[in-house]
Amino acid sequence: MTERVLLVTGASRGIGAATARRAVAAGFRVGLVARNPGSVGPLAAELGEERALPLAADVADWPGISRAVEAVLARFGRLDAVFANAGIGMGVSFFGDGGAEPERWRELVLTNVYGAALTARATLPALAESGGHLVLTGSVAGRYPRKGSLYSATKWAVSGMAAGIREEAVGTGVRVTLVQPGITDTDILTDEQKRKPKLEADDVARAVLYALEQPPTVDVNEIMVRPTGQVL
Repeated sequence: MTERVLLVTGASRGIGAATARRAVAAGFRVGLVARNPGSVGPLAAELGEERALPLAADVADWPGISRAVEAVLARFGRLDAVFANAGIGMGVSFFGDGGAEPERWRELVLTNVYGAALTARATLPALAESGGHLVLTGSVAGRYPRKGSLYSATKWAVSGMAAGIREEAVGTGVRVTLVQPGITDTDILTDEQKRKPKLEADDVARAVLYALEQPPTVDVNEIMVRPTGQVL
């Protein structure tokens, strides 16, 4: 098989699912990773079992994400691109009193930061072999601080991670892109965000595909995309 292969984490809905659909339309084969094995089954069936492989893995579990990568390589024989997209949101989580309970912070940090790091660690060797491309989902909140938001802090960490990986990958042929969406109409929005201008998940997917479809000599390092009318 010579068609390019893309692994997408957080593929069951939202930006991940929209990106998988656009990637298949562009000629990719895709590995679809989600915690719940049943949640990506319908999308894989929609895209066609010859083009899409559903996989169950928690990105914050090293054996799990490693097995998912191995399964993609066994099925398709190569890995050309990875979209480290899995993440969870949280509204205001004040570091003083109020907001989300601290017990919820652990999952937020493990998924958004540790999970992105493990996804990179598990896939970079295969990407170095193919001269591939790693895309990470950051956020506008990872460039402009949000008061009382640990979520914003996790996305700042992803911004730094992407820059560090890009520098580490110099000389390997691997390209690294940080996609930083503004408010996007997904199921992690707060009530306040739902009243503001929003991107559709497919708007972000188009940005991902823009980066992936550049020639090997072009490394799109960062894309920030906001809905028209979003201030910060």
